[in-house]
Amino acid sequence: MPLLRVLSFRHGESTANAGHATSDPASIPLTETGEEQARAISQRLAESPAVVICSPFRRAQQTATPTLTKFPAVPREIWSVQEFTYLAPARCVGTSAEQRRSWVNAYWNTSNPTLVDGPGAESFAAFIKRVRTALDCFRLLHSASDVTVAMFGHGQFLQAMRWLILSDVEVIDAAAMRSFRIADQHSPIRNADGFVATFDGRTWAVAQ
Repeated sequence: MPLLRVLSFRHGESTANAGHATSDPASIPLTETGEEQARAISQRLAESPAVVICSPFRRAQQTATPTLTKFPAVPREIWSVQEFTYLAPARCVGTSAEQRRSWVNAYWNTSNPTLVDGPGAESFAAFIKRVRTALDCFRLLHSASDVTVAMFGHGQFLQAMRWLILSDVEVIDAAAMRSFRIADQHSPIRNADGFVATFDGRTWAVAQ
């Protein structure tokens, strides 16, 4: 049976991951370590993917660059697979992850999937809807022969993909939000790590 394989990679280490203060979620760059991790990803890919799917955020695009350089004929598409921005960006300007920790904990402790923290923020329910839309778009890439695509995205987005595939959750309520948070904390997706999602025309599955 023909198989669609989605090689799903989290971006390399960013300045935010390294503990530095940041101003705009979309423009956070990679560190030197992150750039090395991006090159290592490209070196692990022995065969060219059919297409490279990339987040619009800078750190994900930088992570994809060595792969696109290695396979210059491969088309690149920008999809809405950017990270879950659940804190209003305006109040996070110039703060580090450590400084935002109490805000992060307060957000998740509400277990309110429709809560929007402020302008530019996204509710958990809207985030999951966006992840489901991406999975639907990936299904359209399934064909009569095996297809491999590479996606460069973000930790919580990839976590949500994996969570949806493995849990087959339907209703996004407080319990679902708590379930996702537990999964994300217990099995985080590290920088430059990821998984392979497969689709056989009927069912999604996950492999490391």
